[in-house]
Amino acid sequence: MEKEEGMIDEQHGMKETGSDEAPMYSPTGEKDMRISEAADIYGDIGTAEEYGYVARGLKSRHIQFIALGGTIGTGLFLGIGRALTSAGPLSILLGYTLTGVAVYGMMQSLGEMATWLPLPGAIPQFCARYVDGAMGFAVGWNNWYSSAITLCAEISAASLVIDYWQGARGINVAAWISIIIVVVVCLNIFAVSIYGEAEFCFASIKIITIVGLILLALILDLGGGPTHDRVGFRYWKNPGAMKLYISTNPNTGRFLGFFSTLVNAAFSYGGVETVAVAAGEAENPRKNIPKAVRRVFWRILFFYVLGSLAIGVLVPYNDANLLSAQANNAAGAATSPWVIAIDRAQIKVLPSIINAVILTSASSSANAFLYTGSRYLYALAQNGQAPRLLLTCSKNGVPYYCVIITASISLLTYLSCSNSGGAAKAFEWFQNLTTIAGLFTWVSVCFAYVQFHKALAAQGVDRNSLVFRSPFQPYVAWAAFVFFSIIIVFNGFYVFSPWNVQNFITAYIGIPIYFGLYAFWKVFKRTKWVNPAEADIYSGKAALDAADAQWPDLVPRNMLERIWFWIA
Repeated sequence: MEKEEGMIDEQHGMKETGSDEAPMYSPTGEKDMRISEAADIYGDIGTAEEYGYVARGLKSRHIQFIALGGTIGTGLFLGIGRALTSAGPLSILLGYTLTGVAVYGMMQSLGEMATWLPLPGAIPQFCARYVDGAMGFAVGWNNWYSSAITLCAEISAASLVIDYWQGARGINVAAWISIIIVVVVCLNIFAVSIYGEAEFCFASIKIITIVGLILLALILDLGGGPTHDRVGFRYWKNPGAMKLYISTNPNTGRFLGFFSTLVNAAFSYGGVETVAVAAGEAENPRKNIPKAVRRVFWRILFFYVLGSLAIGVLVPYNDANLLSAQANNAAGAATSPWVIAIDRAQIKVLPSIINAVILTSASSSANAFLYTGSRYLYALAQNGQAPRLLLTCSKNGVPYYCVIITASISLLTYLSCSNSGGAAKAFEWFQNLTTIAGLFTWVSVCFAYVQFHKALAAQGVDRNSLVFRSPFQPYVAWAAFVFFSIIIVFNGFYVFSPWNVQNFITAYIGIPIYFGLYAFWKVFKRTKWVNPAEADIYSGKAALDAADAQWPDLVPRNMLERIWFWIA
């Protein structure tokens, strides 16, 4: 297809209709659109009809709440506590804010690529098309493995969270693991719309909870709790705003404490890119993906910046209960600084409610990682870097072989049930291999965008004609690239004082894994660096452009619909 056609098609229009979310085509038309997209990707109609294609079953509200829920995980409820006890309240506020700015820059870059070409899995395909096939291979398999093992970790975490309640402590944890695996697989195997509805519900619970906790923090801080103790910024003065970490030198110790929060924050933001992975199955992606990406800034500001501030004013970093819970690896909400704050305020009922939310958060993460892992595998198959059989989709548009293979890795979760220590240790090592996989994903996205930016210029595409154009590019992508690269290189700084071989391997094993995958495909296939003038920025775009006119432009009929359309 000629480049001029792609440039013209980018200027798409919408049809006006009522408030119904469903697109204006019949089931037969939906199937035809799927086959058309597949044929445009695979190059022939026969392959498209043989394997089928994913379905655009994620509605606007699904995409918006997947984007919202993707930024609220167990890191915000639990992980932030370790950052607080290691570095202090000011450090976590600065660390989460600075990392949030870099994540926002990365998401702007990813959003522009995903709006231009909303493909299933997206990230491995962008890397292979715009940079090098070897990078697509490396980031795809690295992401798949990371998603599959993190799926196990989240299932294990959810099963342990249940032990927080006394009534569940006599039951073998393997029973909870089995139930969670079955539920998560069922949410993914039948139709993408079921996954979307589940994430919509999970995200709603998490959003309501974190908004409530932030409001509760404000009330408690101003003395509105049962004890009527006006906390203010008391704990920023005693024990202090920044805790010394590793070094006893005041300046060095505070800086190292601050830097440790960058690492912790990067892990907490993990999964924020899920919305782009889902772009290939979103209704009206040229409208819904930019809408979700533009709001990343406000989600980061409200949930993480205000959340870290709230925790910092309510709980001192030397709180004995928090430190004890962390030292003993207590189950569920016991290690949550939010629960510690509630206990300090002598509010009795809320800790169990928070634990229930943490359970839904871990279950939501498991659901999301099974989805993203299966779509990364599907993207690798589209790239020709995984068996072609994995392209097979059900009548509902689910790549069920990809889902089954990814879900089968969840059986490793049973290793964590072992009392002998050996199996549990093996499970811990599997987890260690994923430590910085998410950071490599973000670095790859930023670099792929830089090459995409060059490709647009080299092939005569005016960025002003794009549906979504991220600002200050490519400088934003380069800045985020450098920031995440620094965290990758120095994420294990603590292992050197004192030296610890096991912690060193945990911190840095991800680097040789990523570059090993890259080198393997580079040598095996003798791939070449993609020339921007020859980069494939059009395959699959014609069918997407043609489908744009079929999506209705939803017009609110009243104030309630106007508010809902703004939210979702």
